Amino acid sequence: MRASLALAVSLSLASWLATPAMAAQSDAQRPEVDVAAQRLHDKLVGWRRDFHAHPELSNREERTAAKVAEHLRALGLKPKTGVAHHGVTAVIKGGKPGPRIALRADMDALPVTEQTGLPFASKATSTYRGEAVGVMHACGHDAHTGILMAVAEALVAMRENLPGEVLLIFQPAEEGPPAGEEGGAGMMLKQGLFADFKPDAVFGLHVFSTIPVGQIGVRQGPLMAASDRFSIRMLGRQTHGSRPWSGIDPIVAMADLIGSAQTIVSRRTDISKLPAVVTFGAIKGGIRYNIIPDDVEVLGTIRTFDEGVRQKIFADLENVSTHVAAAHGARAEVNIESHDGNPPTINDPALTARMLPSLQATVGADNVIEPSLQMGSEDFSLYGQQVPAMFFFVGSTSAGIDPVTAPSNHSPKFLLDEQALDVGFRALMQVSLDYLNAGH
Repeated sequence: MRASLALAVSLSLASWLATPAMAAQSDAQRPEVDVAAQRLHDKLVGWRRDFHAHPELSNREERTAAKVAEHLRALGLKPKTGVAHHGVTAVIKGGKPGPRIALRADMDALPVTEQTGLPFASKATSTYRGEAVGVMHACGHDAHTGILMAVAEALVAMRENLPGEVLLIFQPAEEGPPAGEEGGAGMMLKQGLFADFKPDAVFGLHVFSTIPVGQIGVRQGPLMAASDRFSIRMLGRQTHGSRPWSGIDPIVAMADLIGSAQTIVSRRTDISKLPAVVTFGAIKGGIRYNIIPDDVEVLGTIRTFDEGVRQKIFADLENVSTHVAAAHGARAEVNIESHDGNPPTINDPALTARMLPSLQATVGADNVIEPSLQMGSEDFSLYGQQVPAMFFFVGSTSAGIDPVTAPSNHSPKFLLDEQALDVGFRALMQVSLDYLNAGH
């Protein structure tokens, strides 16, 4: 964890405006951004709707990647395909010397059956963890992909006068690769994403249901939590449901464990400065009403911002599992997949302060807000471990709908106001051009 983390938590959005190192930037939208936004609006909406109607799960983004690569080739670029399975990258070289930046969009969808009623709603199905599922862009990655395709076209159109270079990253598997597979940002970096092109900064965005459309959320320092997955298998001894004393009931033992594990955060973790979460998301065991099974399995997630807290929760979860199981005469097998987890998403303080005026120029200073710490996670965080990074939220909930109660990201009813596409495009363009043109 970076040493600036604790300090960054305490900084408010207002204090950024007083940062001496912040570069002076225009308080108005660049005219070339406005022209490009109007010119590309219909294309952007069309791309997003097409991707929404044809979603693909993590590490299965074949059609999406093909559409992206086709578009980049049409722009005269030379995309590299097959990165981390279905990732696509390309470099836009400006006509003038300047810095290097990377722009990232994620492409994968979720195992969710859509319930929005949209005319372009997904009817796609697939399998996930061995079960038949619907597939939906319930997190907005269709919007991210469309926005970056539009940004690519706009930047290519002004390439002759563009300082520096831009690496476009169309990333698969942000939601996490299937069990037993690699993928996502970690695999792209492992395969040398930044080996030949080391950017000076990397930028990304995410549409967000808890922010009204027309607003942007950003904060320096920690923004999103680290994420780790765990599974616990409770091993008992199968017996007839009418004779529980003849076996060891793993269902009762697991129920006890789930209840006891709630004290890990509520009684054993210091959350006075930074929050933490332990959530059980799935439980499976048994097949028939009158058979006590041999075993029960639960799946869950741990969310933290501090490495010390993270490691302590790992130890506490294993300790509680082992001893609760022993108290029932059962045995617990605990697997915490820390090697597959995402670190916290941390916005580089200097970079974020520098680019804040760019976001304010896009939607107005009053519409750039500082969101609370988010317990969701992002593998964009892995890029931020390599180079200075800034990640921001684009409001996606329509006016007249309370963002607090609106269907959230990952909901089957998640509904994106398409005005967010315009805001996201303008913001990413403004940030890119302001950074690249600094000093020119």
